[in-house]
Parts: sequence; C-alpha cells; structure tokens
Amino acid sequence: MREADKRMYYIVSPNSFAYNPARINVGSIGYQNTGKDVIVSSLYEVFKTSDDVDDRLLWHWFKSPDFQKLIFQLQEGGVRLYFYYDKLCMGTVSLPSLEEQRKIGQFFDSLDTLITLHQRKYEKLVNIKKSMLDKMFPQNGASVPEIRFKGFTDPWEQRKLDEAFDFTVPNNTLSRAELNQESGSVRNVHYGDVLIKYGSVLDAQNDELPFITGRSKDDFKGALLQNGDIIIADTAEDETTGKVCEIVNIQDKDVVAGLHTMVCRPKNKTAEGYFGYYMNSSSYHHQLLPLMQGIKVLSLSKTNVQKTTVKYPKDKAEQQKIADCLRRIDTLITLHQRKLEKLVQI
Repeated sequence: MREADKRMYYIVSPNSFAYNPARINVGSIGYQNTGKDVIVSSLYEVFKTSDDVDDRLLWHWFKSPDFQKLIFQLQEGGVRLYFYYDKLCMGTVSLPSLEEQRKIGQFFDSLDTLITLHQRKYEKLVNIKKSMLDKMFPQNGASVPEIRFKGFTDPWEQRKLDEAFDFTVPNNTLSRAELNQESGSVRNVHYGDVLIKYGSVLDAQNDELPFITGRSKDDFKGALLQNGDIIIADTAEDETTGKVCEIVNIQDKDVVAGLHTMVCRPKNKTAEGYFGYYMNSSSYHHQLLPLMQGIKVLSLSKTNVQKTTVKYPKDKAEQQKIADCLRRIDTLITLHQRKLEKLVQI
C-alpha cells in the first residue's frame, strides 16, 4: 500500500487492536502483532492498552460472554447497530496483577493452540476419508477400484439393488413428538439423524437412539431391524438425500426405522459395514442425483432407488478390509472431534 492515498485509512502500529463497530457482535476484531505498521479502513476503531494490561488476556476477554453482554447493552443505532470506542470505554473489566494476567493469557493461548491442532487433524482426516471413499470403490463404470488391498484381484460383482436387497421391511411415520430419550422398549431411527448425526455405520447400542413413547415391539411386528439392514433417508433439503446408515450390533435391542426412511435388507450376508460405506460414496450416490425430485425438498422414491446398481467384491474378506479401514478413520475423526468439542467448552 506504499502508493495508496492513506487519508482514508488508519495506520495501525504493532500491539494494537482494531475492530469494526458494525460487526463486533460477530467477532470482527483483530490484534496487530506483525512487528510493522499496517493500515485498516477508517471505519474501524483502533486502540492500544495501557502498560498495566496484558494484551493477550484482553484478547481472550473480547471473546467472552461478558464482552458480548457489554456490546448488547451499549450498542446504538437503528437498522444497523454500532459499538463505537466511546461505548467500549464505558465498560469495565476486572484485572489481577500484570503477572497473573500474563499467566491467564498464556493459558488461553495454549488452549487455542490445542484447538487449532485438533481442528487441523480433524479436517485432514475428513479429507482423507473423502479421498478413500472415492478411491476404494469403482468409479465411472470401472469393475475394480483405483486402490485395493494386496492379494485381491478378482473383478467386483455388480447387481441391481432390488436383486441384492429385500425392500419389504416397513418404516413408521412417528413424529419427534412421539419420541423420548428417557425410557421405552423400542428405539427409533429418525431420518434427520441419519442425515446429520449418524455415520455410515450405526451402532444399535448407541444410547442416543431415542425411544418410542408408550409402544412395545409387538406393535412393530415385521418392522424390527436386523444387523446389516441399510436405512436410507429418502428426503432432505439438499443432495444429502439418499444418505444411509448400516445398523450393526443390535443384540438385545429392538429398533425400527422412522419417518422418511426406507429399509433395504441384504439377501446374502455381507461384511459388516461394507454397504454402509459404499452407499455413501460417490461411486454409488451419483446414481441417485438424477432420481431426486422436488424443489425446496428433494426426495427419492423406492421404485427409483431399486433400479440403481451396487458393486461389491466377491470375497467377503476384501469387503471387511474396506469397511474396517474406513471405520478406523471414522474412529480417529470422532476422537479429534470430541477433543475439539471438549477444549472449546473448557
């Protein structure tokens, strides 16, 4: 910006804060620690702290609920609200000694570092999983995938979905109002949770599965799910329509599929988790895109879904290796996601 007309800008020296008074409520504030002067729009408020204030502590205080409360109380304006520097100066903040401030600031800096670390690991693993889903299943009419485990060379099987799966297992049309988290004898898989909460493989022992209020398994004869059943969410507001969960580890649980789902049951036993991952991959999902109907809400009909084709290795050992590999990646993703959530909540 050496040649720019700087009359419309503020020069910001190192160790300064700058914020947008019209967007401070969404965190539009920065700390200048580059070691040299920079410039910002003259619409920004720019300030430095006194010598008895640790900037890092104040930086973290600006992210706190106390600061948001101050903004809410003192911002002014009509259609657009502003929080100017004179309003900031009306607020108060309690501070310990400078030495303690520095220790507190360093503590929150270390938490931010850990959060960033797990966020990056999480994002990297998500990208690895996406790449593996693309490369471990055949694409564009191919009979084998791009990468395979050693020792497997046979071409894959290709079948119509209605040849490989039975579609006679009914769902139910219960609303969320008829579900609860506390007690019951039959658990329900809701299509919204298939789309958002659950992964490709759904463990039936998952305590997050809600109960159906006041119903027993006798009310759902023929609808109880079995290990290996595929639950397809047939409605969504976008192209996630058709996302699936393969349910496993049912054991003593009674589980049924809920509103806006269709259930397909393998006619022949396959490796646990294989179809859950395969049917969420681009290799399969691209077939569903031209079959989706609707404008604001996209849906799939059972008739159209039955016409799609599935591909799978003949050898169940290869199926299992693929599923196990992807489940290990999912386990790592969940681990870093939970660590990230825990660190954010500290």
